[in-house]
Amino acid sequence: MSGSAATATTTTGGEYAALLGEVRAAGLLRRRYGYYAWKIAGNLAVLAGAWVAFAFLGDSWWQLMIAAVLAVVFAQLAFIGHDAGHKQIFRTRRPNDILGTVHGGLVGMSYRWWISGHNRHHANPNHEDHDPDLDIPALAFTSRQARIKSGFLRWMAKHQAVLFFPLLTLEGLNLHVSGIRAIWRGETKARRLEGALLTAHVVVYLAAVFLVLSPGLAVLFVVIHQALWGVYMGCSFAPNHKGMPTMTGQPLDFLRRQVLTSRNVRGGRLTDFALGGLNYQIEHHLFPNMPRPHLRHAQPIVRRFCAEHGISYSQTSLVRSYRHVLEHLHEMGAPLRAADRARTA
Repeated sequence: MSGSAATATTTTGGEYAALLGEVRAAGLLRRRYGYYAWKIAGNLAVLAGAWVAFAFLGDSWWQLMIAAVLAVVFAQLAFIGHDAGHKQIFRTRRPNDILGTVHGGLVGMSYRWWISGHNRHHANPNHEDHDPDLDIPALAFTSRQARIKSGFLRWMAKHQAVLFFPLLTLEGLNLHVSGIRAIWRGETKARRLEGALLTAHVVVYLAAVFLVLSPGLAVLFVVIHQALWGVYMGCSFAPNHKGMPTMTGQPLDFLRRQVLTSRNVRGGRLTDFALGGLNYQIEHHLFPNMPRPHLRHAQPIVRRFCAEHGISYSQTSLVRSYRHVLEHLHEMGAPLRAADRARTA
């Protein structure tokens, strides 16, 4: 390493160490067992209540309201799995993994498969070659991805801004299928346990729905529940990085890599609840094991620190964040649409 490179690394490493020290001194890395106990108990109570209401309602169109409630509950359970995967709840890995695996089973997805990909995303957010969240065949997040599309995927990339939200309705199904595929191929740890949990989830879920509801209503219930859950999950994660700068080659230092590729969403406690704390994406990426309720307190510290060190800090409203996503997708598809128009002219 050259002298200048070594100096730069030391300087940027020192910047993050200073920020980490400030956050730690504020007590924002201590565990919040009481918060998570109430959060988990509340989620489980609503989940149980929804299924009790489902049983009492019987074969009624009001069940579609239960499907919507379950979509919200499933997302909230998945947020707990996310926090467990980052060791936000307990200090050690094992109890977090146990809690995460159980929550994965409750919503029918493989916790081990998901957190493996999510950790790779955290290591290289918005990196064109290394971030699995940019590797979505139906979408093009960079100009290079758009250029290599062909056939039906090229058509989808051209119109991806219009198709984005409709595609999110399939995200719940994708989480189920991808987890099952990973378990079947032996790509996850605790394969037998997760396989048993996912099998039990699918059997019990479908048995309950088709035994209580008429066939047509049962299918509609499943479609609405899974579609709304998929949209909720997609709308919670999409604003965080999509439309932010992408990276190639050698990444920047850790501090800038996490801040420059992430976007915060403004809002109060309702936004914190709805997005599971993911609205503080910059703080979450800088301190992945920080308990969720501390992120809002870390935000002013991090924003001030970035301003003092000349680091761009992105924060916008929820609606504007979706506009950023759609505008970026529209821009990436523009060359494909222009090429087609040129060929037909």
